[in-house]
Amino acid sequence: MHYAFSIVFLLCLVGMARADETDTFIEEVTIVGERAEEHQVTGAAQYIGDAELEKYAYSDIQRVLRQVPGVSIQVEDGYGLRPNISIRGVATERSGRITLLEDNVLIAPAPYSAPAAYYFPTVGRMHGVEILKGPAAITQGPYTIGGAMNLISTPIPRLAQGKITAEAAEDATYRVLASYGATLDSGFAFLAETHQWQSDGFQRIDRGGDSGLDIEDYTLKLGYSHPDSRHRIELKLQYADQDSDQSYLGLTDSDFEQNAYRRYGVSALDHIKTEHEQQVLRYLFEVSERLTLRATAYNNEYQRNWFKTEGIDFDGSVNAETLSLTSWFSVVQAVNQRGTVSGMTFEDLQAILNGADTAPGSIQLRANARTYFSRGVQLGLDWSFDAVGISHEVTAGLRFHEDEEDRLQRNSSYRQSNGRLVLDDIGLPGNAGNRIQEAEAVSVFLQDRIEWGDWVLTPGMRYEDIDQARTRFETRVGRTVDPASRAPSNFRDSRGNQTQVFLPGMGVMYAISEDLHLVAGAHKGFTAPSNSPGVRQEEAINYELGFRYGSDRLDGELIVFYSDYENLLGECTASSGAGCTVGDAFNGDAATVTGFELRASFDVLHTARFSVPVTFNYTYINGEFDTDIADTDFFGDVRAGDPIPYIPRNQFNLGIAIEGAKWNVNMAVNRVGETCVRASCGTFERTESALSLDLAGSYDWSSSVRLFARLENVTGEHNIMGRHPYGARPNKDRTAAVGVRLSF
Repeated sequence: MHYAFSIVFLLCLVGMARADETDTFIEEVTIVGERAEEHQVTGAAQYIGDAELEKYAYSDIQRVLRQVPGVSIQVEDGYGLRPNISIRGVATERSGRITLLEDNVLIAPAPYSAPAAYYFPTVGRMHGVEILKGPAAITQGPYTIGGAMNLISTPIPRLAQGKITAEAAEDATYRVLASYGATLDSGFAFLAETHQWQSDGFQRIDRGGDSGLDIEDYTLKLGYSHPDSRHRIELKLQYADQDSDQSYLGLTDSDFEQNAYRRYGVSALDHIKTEHEQQVLRYLFEVSERLTLRATAYNNEYQRNWFKTEGIDFDGSVNAETLSLTSWFSVVQAVNQRGTVSGMTFEDLQAILNGADTAPGSIQLRANARTYFSRGVQLGLDWSFDAVGISHEVTAGLRFHEDEEDRLQRNSSYRQSNGRLVLDDIGLPGNAGNRIQEAEAVSVFLQDRIEWGDWVLTPGMRYEDIDQARTRFETRVGRTVDPASRAPSNFRDSRGNQTQVFLPGMGVMYAISEDLHLVAGAHKGFTAPSNSPGVRQEEAINYELGFRYGSDRLDGELIVFYSDYENLLGECTASSGAGCTVGDAFNGDAATVTGFELRASFDVLHTARFSVPVTFNYTYINGEFDTDIADTDFFGDVRAGDPIPYIPRNQFNLGIAIEGAKWNVNMAVNRVGETCVRASCGTFERTESALSLDLAGSYDWSSSVRLFARLENVTGEHNIMGRHPYGARPNKDRTAAVGVRLSF
């Protein structure tokens, strides 16, 4: 880690700055805008600003999103490094069914060809988070059924200022966030920021090993606008490096009950290394007070290599033409059900999980090496005008985009001896997958905000034109003869598809009174299909209806929503834990999601010395398949009425704070109901309901020094929060943290 270097670098910039009162650069990065502007959106939207994020100083997006109704989380690693996020009942896995953005730029590794969020921006450095649902989300694509989430990085400030946040927590966890920026009299502006985070991890591996993380994150923004100019330009450079000892392998239920934070020794070598680079160039031209043009060019490059336990060979078929491995998920399920796999009894399987010796070459570890790029140009227009007494605010956008995933994976064979993994054969590059997936897309949207008396209408339309393709090359199997040899990249096969879709939508807001508004909307939602032949795109007609109330003491919203799926799409990934070919997709046919979201915030007590604000949100979601589906490798054997996996029917979050002039104390209570991890929802196919309590507080030592503390999972609850990829997975253990925030 380079904490000292980062802080010294930022402090050296202090002497360069002179304050200026010019506006913040390029305000396009937000969708909602500010917390106060939520009420102006003709649809459900929520903005979580810097002040809210500082209350708990979370570095885990999963905990941040608890305060957003309609959002569901499938917990996997406990840190939110690669979160599984759903909005209004879309599939949770790797957040692949929502539009993910940072500063209004697509941020998934390959948003069209491989949208699974194996990269997720470092939340600890974010200035804000905004979530858009309903017809308002058609301005953000390509995933519009659930909605969009935009992470807002630290903006270039108007005044010369900086901050340093240092935090220490249990499990040898340390975090530093440092930034400094200014706008100069000359029109030049800059921001330099770094976020450093490391931990030994809260899980304990049998016979030793690490389960933690080490993350370095750097951001540099440079901007220029002459004080008298209507033109602005900004360059953003971002780099993130992550090493984490995370595993796909969970626990059997009996082992979970004995020690939820155990990890099997067979996962001791599991480790993921990632590197992300981003360049974004923005240009803004204020043609007039009513017309603004925007242009953004972006390039994201990401590479990852997740070396992890993949499967076990019981019958010696690894050397056959097609690898035949038993997944660890099957092993865990067999032990849970006291069953057998490939003739092995559950006692034998449990012994292997406990460290028993195995045959040479029987345990496969896979180097899931992949490189991605995502690049494009997006153009925008904001135009406001009045016509016959009706106010119009037209927003339009055009995006040219291309992305690619290139995977060259390798299986290496090990044996377990005396509780340790011993290498038998390193394997050949490409013996576990050698293919390229790519996509090119053109998208257009147009939306008009029409204000007419007490009415606000937002008709809009989105168009997506997508070309997707996959090319596979020869896959070498078998053992290595010459360690220096390389698999020839001979063409094997290819496939692809083309999609063109129009996505209309309409939002409506009516002022019943000054404080109370009716909100309604309908839109056609869409999920880009994969390159699998015969797979239909995911489409749904979505409706919402509700009320929004806002006054000095009470702010609230109640929205009922309904999604009518023509086809629910399932896409096989390694993290899905399903026994299917990675990359293949499956039609889930018709499905229905119904529910409602309730959000409220109010002051219980407000005096000259302190106040007691309370926030509450509740979400009810009922997602069901509408038709019978014959047994598939992904969905399983589905019957009409079966639940959509990993969507809790009930969840709520209660926040209570006591705030004084120089101090505050915050409490967050969160409850998530049990979910089904497969449509069949049989034994060992459910998560557990969970109730958690977090506490946080801060004290302003001076105008520039704030002390803070946090205690997560106060009661030490450990529940089965997920069963994928391979076994039961816990929430994070009780964790205490203390820190200091310096402002200058």
